[in-house]
Amino acid sequence: DKVIRVVPESERETQILRAAFNRLKVDLWQPSSPFHIVEGAVTDVRVPRDTTWSLLPYLQQANIPYTILISDLQQAIENQTGGRSHRNRRSLSGYNYEVYHSLEEIEDWMHYLNRTYSDLVHMFSVGKSYEGRPLYVLKLGKRLRPYKKAVWIDCGIHAREWIGPAFCQWFVKEALQTYQTDPDMRRMLTQLYFYIMPVFNVDGYHFSWTNDRFWRKTRSKNMRFHCHGVDANRNWKVKWCDEGASLHPCDDTYCGPFPESEPEVKAVAHFLRKHRKQIKAYLSFHAYAQMLLYPYSYKYATIPNFNCVESAAYNAVNALQSAYGVRYRYGPASSTLYVSSGSSMDWAYKNGIPYAFAFELRDTGHFGFLLPETLIKPTCTETMLAVKNITLHLLKKCH
Repeated sequence: DKVIRVVPESERETQILRAAFNRLKVDLWQPSSPFHIVEGAVTDVRVPRDTTWSLLPYLQQANIPYTILISDLQQAIENQTGGRSHRNRRSLSGYNYEVYHSLEEIEDWMHYLNRTYSDLVHMFSVGKSYEGRPLYVLKLGKRLRPYKKAVWIDCGIHAREWIGPAFCQWFVKEALQTYQTDPDMRRMLTQLYFYIMPVFNVDGYHFSWTNDRFWRKTRSKNMRFHCHGVDANRNWKVKWCDEGASLHPCDDTYCGPFPESEPEVKAVAHFLRKHRKQIKAYLSFHAYAQMLLYPYSYKYATIPNFNCVESAAYNAVNALQSAYGVRYRYGPASSTLYVSSGSSMDWAYKNGIPYAFAFELRDTGHFGFLLPETLIKPTCTETMLAVKNITLHLLKKCH
């Protein structure tokens, strides 16, 4: 298998690519569906070995240039996780935050923190996944008073975006390690609660470790089509199944049979609704594109508190860049990325959470979903600066 990049330079090329990718069973990495392929924008696609022979000559015949990003995907998968068997990843005191962890390891780690840091960490479940796994959340913060404002952070809505859960774990580690020494972190944990969900799509994430590294959706069954899963970021009750979502169960952006059909989405939506007065920020972590996005995703329109959100994004992106010079694009999701309906970010915003952001972490396609473990630390370090920046912005109160 290979990953290739095409940038269509005309309406003709755009139409050819849309038709070809619809017809052939390819896995689009960027954008998420053929519908979103537009002139001048990057299209990254994973081409199965048996399709390579037909697709690449076809593009050459149509005079559409492409570059090969990853020439041997299997090799790249092996490179990403390094010599996994040679390291002790079970011991929690020496838990390694610079490697990717399986669902079991992440859950063990959460239980461990819950036992070890009971003054700052409280672990609970918001429900069960389609396959019956608990949906764990860590509540982080000093229990000084029952009511405090809160920030919700989730990672891993899309199973194959492994850098997301790695960041959620990193965030918790940083909070616990620097709470004593960093006045900003101390202020954050004193004045706020953080609800952190390291793996939103637990079934899909587990499946991406055991069966298909590039699985994106949940794992619910569709009886009529024998296809599994729904795109958990198209299943929310906000302009559900409109532009940028698919009605076909076999598509990567399938919106589901009805809003909140997925138990994972339903459970989180229920929790957020119940705590909507307390939760002031919603942050969701995805990959890849190096962007910081805010609403709306489902339409081209300016949000009412645009000035506050825009300045928070601007400052966050600058803070992020200060670490390694990595420049993130930022702006409304619809115009910065593409229009998509039924997203968690739009839903959170529409349900009264004034600061709703979606991060698209590293990189811009060189490794795509296979970001090597050596890049976990720099990616998380810079992202941490952005998240702290947004949180402190929230405490300052923007008028």
